[in-house]
Amino acid sequence: MPSRWWRTLAKARSLIPSLVLTVGLMSSCSRPSRPDDVFDHAWQTFQNGDLINAEIEAKKGYEQFHSLSGDWAWKFTILTGRILYQRGIYNEALNLMASESAPAPQGELAIKKLWLQGLLHAAVHSFEQADHDLSHAEKLCIGTNYLTCEDVGTARGDLEIEQGHYAQAQMFFAQVLAIARTTHDEAGEAGALLDLSHAADEQTHFDEALDWANAARQMAAKVGFPDMSQAAIGNMGWAYYKLGDSEKAEAMFAEAERQAKKSGHASDEVKWLLDLGYVYSDNGNLVAAEQSYRQSLDLATKLKIRGDIVNAYQALAFVSEQTGKLDDAKRYADEALSMARADGHKRDETYPRLVQGRIAARQHDPAAAEAAFHEVEQSSDSPVFLKWEAEHSLARLYEDENQMDTAEREYGTALNTFESARSELQHESSRLPFLTNASGIYDDYIHFLIAHGKKAEALQVAEFQRGRTLAEGLGLLKDSSKKDSLQKGNIFKPDTVNPQAIARRAGGTILFYSLGEKQSYLWAITAQKTNMFVLPAKSVIDPTIQRYRKELAEQQEFLPRADADGRTLYRMLVAPVQSMLPKETKVFVIPDGSLNTLNFETLLVGDNASDPTSHYWIDDATVADASSLHVLDASHDQCGASLRRTTEGGCPHIVSTNLLLLGNAVAASVDYPELRNAAAEMKSIEKHFAADQQAVFTREQATPIAYLGSEPGKFSYIHFVAHGTASRVSPLDSAIVLSSASKQDDSFKLYARDIIHQPLHAKLVTISTCYGAGARAYSGEGLVGLSWAFLRAGAHNVIGALWEVSDVSTPQLMDGLYDGLQKGQNPDAALRAAKLSLLHSKNASNKPFYWAPFQLYTRS
Repeated sequence: MPSRWWRTLAKARSLIPSLVLTVGLMSSCSRPSRPDDVFDHAWQTFQNGDLINAEIEAKKGYEQFHSLSGDWAWKFTILTGRILYQRGIYNEALNLMASESAPAPQGELAIKKLWLQGLLHAAVHSFEQADHDLSHAEKLCIGTNYLTCEDVGTARGDLEIEQGHYAQAQMFFAQVLAIARTTHDEAGEAGALLDLSHAADEQTHFDEALDWANAARQMAAKVGFPDMSQAAIGNMGWAYYKLGDSEKAEAMFAEAERQAKKSGHASDEVKWLLDLGYVYSDNGNLVAAEQSYRQSLDLATKLKIRGDIVNAYQALAFVSEQTGKLDDAKRYADEALSMARADGHKRDETYPRLVQGRIAARQHDPAAAEAAFHEVEQSSDSPVFLKWEAEHSLARLYEDENQMDTAEREYGTALNTFESARSELQHESSRLPFLTNASGIYDDYIHFLIAHGKKAEALQVAEFQRGRTLAEGLGLLKDSSKKDSLQKGNIFKPDTVNPQAIARRAGGTILFYSLGEKQSYLWAITAQKTNMFVLPAKSVIDPTIQRYRKELAEQQEFLPRADADGRTLYRMLVAPVQSMLPKETKVFVIPDGSLNTLNFETLLVGDNASDPTSHYWIDDATVADASSLHVLDASHDQCGASLRRTTEGGCPHIVSTNLLLLGNAVAASVDYPELRNAAAEMKSIEKHFAADQQAVFTREQATPIAYLGSEPGKFSYIHFVAHGTASRVSPLDSAIVLSSASKQDDSFKLYARDIIHQPLHAKLVTISTCYGAGARAYSGEGLVGLSWAFLRAGAHNVIGALWEVSDVSTPQLMDGLYDGLQKGQNPDAALRAAKLSLLHSKNASNKPFYWAPFQLYTRS
């Protein structure tokens, strides 16, 4: 739930100079309290987030000094009102302002009074009165240069936010930003950037929200505003959370919470604890989530911050419903709803209503559940992510009530709401994790369709979410982020694909997997037919894959545990379709979830190790990975098996057989020592190409600039012999480690984010580095890293490693690969032959650790 906690910090800057001056003038001797000393101390307490003591100090200051003058009465009254506003006690603050008997203030103090009243009236949805207050303040600002007038502009944006006019709010915040930059008000600039982040978030432009918040963080760090920096870090966490990137979100929230705790900003700590709970909950750690929510509630109750108390009740209601504590869930939801209604906050009403609907559904009260879900779905105050959750809940309700047509329609509605939100994202890096937000809806819908005999439709839905960002980037699908590609109406509209035709054109059998919470599915697709098989739930498959992959990657000796897991995985994942897979068949695996980290070639056929027919599946099949049916089929559509279709629909000229080879770099740092056998590997590759058909960059010349400036699009083969890095947190920050091109710290890294902007037509890119395949799989998209980046740039096939590669065996493997290519084999067949030569050798390199890390990713 987005919060508006940064606004008080952003607006609090105008009184800081007076505090510094006053503190500087104070002596250490004892003397009677002065009003400015008391006021500044109360202000500093407020700034430190200690709202309860700040309110006590402000009220004592008022009692002690209000009789001195009307200005002092109003200063303490306005400060108390600001504290109450921060605590979410809006009506009490308005009553306080209205009850002040001192004459109306003049000058900047009058503007501050009107500004605060405008904020408070907006918060209680007295919009006409809020507009009146702010209009009056704007008139008083004419011809002045008060910093408070900038706050009035921000309050205009706040008023639009409260009315749900987010685009208009963004315009006001942009105006404030322009003024702050013109007047060189760096604190005002940071505050405006944070407000722009909030406006973008409310419009579901989460990647824009991230950009604004990051800019605010940088500005706050530059000018030394730690409170704003903390706010910006937390807001970045929220943007990552809504983008579906829980790992980055958790790191940001944890850092913001750490900073808040260290600086004593308890009111901010409340919010970060709550947000951390959201991440824990989404990751399935409900115990940690509940603990985090309770800590947030206890602290919010102690501080008497009403809005945060409501949020904590809402969160506890959700987690209690998820864990089956329905009485607790109802109590929390009822309390949150009661408080939200008393405060007049329509948006805060939608969260507990959703929980109440889920409780009713669990208690078999479909009428009450339906009413609650429809209320959330149809409310103009409901954020888009709650709308698709309500629609998802409706679909499941109708499914439970055997209203199948209505259920199917509601599943489509939920996914259309979600896909509409995805279409608002502008950055490719933001679209990669976003599908995680709808993984549960897709999973339930696929399960629903299969349960009702619609296996072909289920495959179409599963395909719709696969490889989306890659396919859009290659021009194979309409890019939903481009406004001119959108048609108003149904954005969730799975294409009707012909799986058998795709298998025929690809020349092999396609194994399309979908891992689900209840059960998983496999579609085996040949040129003649499509069969579907039910597999175990991913909770059964995932642990075995994780253990097996770890055993292969870390053990150079093949241990009994790995042997058992390899056989178990074959029985689960491949044995059901064994009859459809003749010997020496070509197989295209379209994996899902944890299957992206598994090399299927390593699966073991046979009951046990003593079985004389026991062998690795690589002996039976040529295996390649593909991200989706669309991507696999694209190159065969118009251009034939070896050509790439351009985004305009035409076919490029055939690229001659030539090689771009980079590697054997000079050690960039102690973390990346020189590879002992890199030179030998490069020589073994060079010998397969004529001298005039290769461009080789080695040692000092092997730099990222050399690659980017070599026109890589004109080469049919590209090969790197180097170290590699795989960033799990930011996969597009994965890099090939080459030689330094300058004195810049990272000039030796060829980043994935730069690779995707250099168009390629290569038949094969080989990344002979550790973890070239990537370290993180996104829902629907698969592993994202260097291999994905080269595919995204246009390469037909990419070889990347799933784990560390051996500097001893890899040169032999690569020599075998290019020997096969020189003989006319396709990349998949050539790589398999090279692996088999190691597997059936009599030395240590016959273990999977040595030959199995390299995986072929294809789209042709």
